This record gives sequence, C-alpha cells and structure tokens, in this order.
Amino acid sequence: MTSPALIAHPLERKLEDRAIKRARVLEILDAAARDSVLLTSHTTLSWYLDGSRIGISLAGDPIAALLVTHDGDHLVTFNNEAQRLIAEEIPAGVTVHEIPWHGSLSDVASWLGPGIFPATESELATPLRLARRSLLPGELSRYELLCRDSATILTDVLSQATPQTTERQIAAALAERVVAAGADPLVLLTSGASRAAFRHPLPTDSALGRRAMAVVCARRDGMIANVTRWVRFDDGTSAERDAEARIANVESDIFDATVPGASIAHVFSEIQAAYPRHGFGPDQWQLHHQGGPAGYAGRDPRATVAVADTIALNQPFTWNPSGPGVKIEDTVLLSSEGIRPLSVDHRWPTTKVNGIDRPITLQR
Repeated sequence: MTSPALIAHPLERKLEDRAIKRARVLEILDAAARDSVLLTSHTTLSWYLDGSRIGISLAGDPIAALLVTHDGDHLVTFNNEAQRLIAEEIPAGVTVHEIPWHGSLSDVASWLGPGIFPATESELATPLRLARRSLLPGELSRYELLCRDSATILTDVLSQATPQTTERQIAAALAERVVAAGADPLVLLTSGASRAAFRHPLPTDSALGRRAMAVVCARRDGMIANVTRWVRFDDGTSAERDAEARIANVESDIFDATVPGASIAHVFSEIQAAYPRHGFGPDQWQLHHQGGPAGYAGRDPRATVAVADTIALNQPFTWNPSGPGVKIEDTVLLSSEGIRPLSVDHRWPTTKVNGIDRPITLQR
C-alpha cells in the first residue's frame, strides 16, 4: 500500500458545488451522531465527486470508495486504477489511498488505520438521497446538455429509419451516437410494430414495420437522461392516436401533482387515479413502473406508495406512464415556473398538453 496523495489539479468549475455537497453530508453525519460515512455506490460517489467516473464495467461495482470525515475526504482505489483517477477524474482536495488490486475497498482500517468506524451508505440512504435531489447550478448545466443530446440522438436516428430497419440497427445507431457524445448507453430499447406490447423491449433482428418505439438512458458526468420516442410510417389508426393523446393526459396529471413539498407517495396515488380517469384500466400502474425522481440514478428512487421523500425545487424527474402500445417519457425539471422538459430537440414534433410542449409520434 502506498502513501496517500493529495489531489491538486484544476477542476475549479466544480469546487463551489463540491463544498455545498460536503457541507450537506457533514450535516447528515452530525444529525446521525456519526463521525464518518463510507460512500460505495455509483449513484452517491458520482454525485459527491461531481461526475467523476468511478467505474469500468457498466455492469460492475465502482472501483473506488470514499470516506467522508470532518477532517477531509479519503478515496481508496486499486493500484491499477489510482494514477488514471488522479490524472483524469478525482477533484481537488481529495486524499487518495492505493490498495492492491485484490484488496478490499470496504476495510477502512487496512488503508487508513484503526479507530475509524464509519456508517455504511445504506444506513444513511434516505438523507443522502434527499441531499442530492435538488440540482446545483453546475450540475443542472451539465444535465440539461446531456438531456438535449439524448433527445437529439433519438431524432437523428429515428428520422433515418424505415420500416425495413431492424431493431438492432436502431440500437446500434443509438449506441454509436451516445458513445460519441461522451456518454454511456446504459439502456437501449427498441420495439417494432410486432413487439409493441412489450414494456421493456430489448432489441431483436425484427424489422420495425409500420411503427416503432426507441428508448435511451444515457449517463454522462454521473447523471442519467431517460427519453422515449415513437416513429410511425403510416397514418396510424384512430385507436392509436386516441391512446397516445390519453397517455399524454395521464402524464399531464402527474406533472400537476409534482409540486414542491408533495411526497412521492402522494404523486403515486395521483398516478393510480389518472389511468382510469383517462380511459385506461385501473390496473395499468401495476404493469410497469411509473418512473420517479431522476439525476444520478435512472430513478432515485422509483416511485411507490411507500416512498415518503418530499419534492424540492430544481429536482429532476422522469415519469413514464404507459398503456397497451403507448408510452411517454422525458426527463424534466421542477423549476420555480413549474415543469420544464430537459430532453428537448426542437426538430421533433410536439403538441401542447396543459401548456407544456410534449412529444408526439414522428410521422415518416
């Protein structure tokens, strides 16, 4: 194990946000009467380190952990990762400790010494989640750009699609553009007309046919944008167009319920009531998750009647109501003026629903 190194390279644009985040975590520690906490998840690490990439495999665990104490921030990582993280990822003011590639990130005593008994992240999960719910100015700037990029990518790809294009070709084109934009393609879903009934359609070799859905969940700077779009190669049926309008009205009711101080559980109860109100079966909410707060996790957390978290200004959301053959999904921000969609490409056709521009199916 090597001696710790104090990081001192220029990431000044993040220092103000990081100071606020550190103060929030120290307040959580004081409230819990704990002297330290070990952050171990992708979600919390990327939030606290202001977007630093602390993973290798998209399916793997972080390759670092971070101990927050009143005396400072201590990051531990493996000896084959440390120099790259120091050079490219870790902000100033973080002390880095190296351990062997086969060592333990959670055994604090082995790299910092005895006498430290940190809280686990899971012990403080709720206050940590609440601490990151409202985006700071630097975060919002980066997130809004990611959301716009994700919407632009979907427009670019679906504008070139044909009925003969396969689902995998759509997914490959989306992945190429997401990676070129400096983001990770965490989720890419595509369904052609023959598979429109599936809520999570992993792409296959099937041709799109007369209509298709595509979904992108892209991560950059630690934050995740979630966007769904539909394309159609004919005029559609009256039943399709009616269902598309009704699911947009369900979403509008959800937006109306998403206000500062309301609980996620309250919004979820409004979701349950919105489906039958707009002509869908009362069981529709049981057939797919409905979304929830967004940001450093795809949903942070998924909304249920058990989530008591309250809603704050400058908090992002991705609600995704769906019905048979229909779904609507954008990443939005609760601003002081109300709901503001972030995943916007002005080339995509929209219609106003309760005063907010919402995407409609692209007619090709």
